[in-house]
Amino acid sequence: MKILVTGVNGQLGHDVMLELQKRGYEAVGCGSSPEYRGMADAVAKLPYVSLDITDDAAVDRVLQEIKPDCVCHCAAWTAVDAAEEPENKDKVFAVNMDGTRNLARACQALDAKFMYISTDYVFNGQGTEPWKADSQEFAPLNVYGKSKLYGELAVKELLTKYFIIRIAWVFGLNGNNFVKTMLKVGKDHDTLRVVNDQIGTPTYTADLARLLVDMLETEKYGTYHATNEGGYISWYDFAREIFRQAGYSTKVIPVTTEEYGLSKARRPFNSRLDKSKLGEKGFAALPDWKDALKRYLAAVL
Repeated sequence: MKILVTGVNGQLGHDVMLELQKRGYEAVGCGSSPEYRGMADAVAKLPYVSLDITDDAAVDRVLQEIKPDCVCHCAAWTAVDAAEEPENKDKVFAVNMDGTRNLARACQALDAKFMYISTDYVFNGQGTEPWKADSQEFAPLNVYGKSKLYGELAVKELLTKYFIIRIAWVFGLNGNNFVKTMLKVGKDHDTLRVVNDQIGTPTYTADLARLLVDMLETEKYGTYHATNEGGYISWYDFAREIFRQAGYSTKVIPVTTEEYGLSKARRPFNSRLDKSKLGEKGFAALPDWKDALKRYLAAVL
């Protein structure tokens, strides 16, 4: 099985490539940069193709040359606040909607499997009940969420052999994330304010990558939710656990989103994702998020 992975310069794409390499698959990574940019490890030794996914002709050409059996689409515009800037809106939709459509159309021509990484932001973020994987209650709060939802719709319109995986609160080795930010800021500040009214569960990309490759080895198509186990927490809870495990004495003060008041984009209060469909389809749940954080910190500290 030959797999093309988009977004390998990011957190998840990087770890998917490592997982494919571990299992002996033929993997080709792609990104928008001329050369691979990331951690100096095994990924840099794997085939890499520069690809602008918003260029439909380039997408067709590259996929026809590589002829993958599967495409794992991890590339996305993920700068949520920057997406709200008027000058960026068209760029966000070009990447997250048009780019996804271009890849899906190319997979349609090749009869290849397609995996699209989506987000809890496709929902309205209200209430306290976990969002079901097959829920149709879409009402994204911001530009990023809307663009990712339109990407989902393009996949469903064009393909039958697809996986849509919604994730949340991602952290990985290759890139920036909440954990790295807390570790950096916590060194220089005795006290930090962190929101406690946005609820969800972290997702460690190394754990997620194993699940994604497990899925690609099957034909159990459909929409899934995937985060680490361990229950639902707030960003405040997450920050406290980061500092506890890292041995920092930084004090964390809980504040509401309104009190924090620094974000341009509206954030969901309810990022609880119901992951029961994974078990129903025979996929193993991801480890507890505290265990995932422990392994992550051992790698970065």
